[in-house]
Amino acid sequence: MPQIDFTTFILSLASSVQIHMGAVPDPTTKTTTKNLTMAQQTIDIISLLSEKTKGNLTEEEGKILEQVLYSLRMQFIEANK
Repeated sequence: MPQIDFTTFILSLASSVQIHMGAVPDPTTKTTTKNLTMAQQTIDIISLLSEKTKGNLTEEEGKILEQVLYSLRMQFIEANK
């Protein structure tokens, strides 16, 4: 099994958000369903990780985290329309 790093972990959480927003199908069921409560909760977890890891990430990790959070927040706004 490949070793997981911080970036891979964040991208995994981001994929989970997209599944919960119905943007991509669930890899297990192959269906798309919306669960915006779970999407918001996972975005909040990523945001918490951003706050708690500030100053401890590489420059690249920090940029990826910022970009992922921004993108997910914008997608979440669209999903709520």
